[in-house]
Amino acid sequence: MMINIAERNNVTVIGKGEQVLLFGHGFGCDQTLWHSLTTYLEDAYKIILFDYVGAGKSDILAYDSIKYNSLDGYAQDVIDVIEALQLENIIFIGHSISSMIGMLAAIKKPKYFSKLIMIGPSPCYLNDGNYTGGFSRSEIEELLETMEMNFEGWASYMAPMAMDQSRDSYLTQTLERTFVSANPSIARQFAEVTFFSDYRHQLCELQIPTLLLQCANDSIVPIEVGNYLNEHIPESELVILNTRGHYPHLSAPDLTAEIILQYLK
Repeated sequence: MMINIAERNNVTVIGKGEQVLLFGHGFGCDQTLWHSLTTYLEDAYKIILFDYVGAGKSDILAYDSIKYNSLDGYAQDVIDVIEALQLENIIFIGHSISSMIGMLAAIKKPKYFSKLIMIGPSPCYLNDGNYTGGFSRSEIEELLETMEMNFEGWASYMAPMAMDQSRDSYLTQTLERTFVSANPSIARQFAEVTFFSDYRHQLCELQIPTLLLQCANDSIVPIEVGNYLNEHIPESELVILNTRGHYPHLSAPDLTAEIILQYLK
């Protein structure tokens, strides 16, 4: 049976340009969180949004816990979308863990990609010797336990921390609603895959020009991680955004768009 990738991944195509920007959302999110940013880009670019299987309005019946037990399964989603839409010369924009998903896809099928833009990326969230990832193993294990026992409680804790804004702010509430709308068991597995992943050893394999966007005060990814990525990805450029939190495309979409447009000139 033929799989309809556009339906499976809830693909949306907008924009007036010819150059394709393909957006990959982060953990606990979906394509709707890109809208504040794409408003600034859609006049000049063809924008393709999608939901990873298990997120947003994707086909949840297509979720396979074995396939998606590593980021390779999600990278295959990216490749599937590209091939289903017969895209080429794309610019992939990934937020958070989607940056590594895009990297894996670009390492596997470099012919499809011209540039990568990583927003708040991290190859490893765990502290490891001299490497500062931001979290200890026990902190991640506690996070996963909370997700399992009280999913809504986890969402109400995580959203203000990740946004670095008050609990009653509009953006925090928007993020919390997105978290809560996810399937709890799928979200927990994606969290485990995300926060225990370590792709530091593959950074050197990425041969696509890459822009790294790091918030000056990122509550999830320390500034040291941005510097580490810049040192280990061969053709990378690091830009520090003067903003707080882990979601600059929500909290500062105008600034984020400005940097992206400058890079793509």
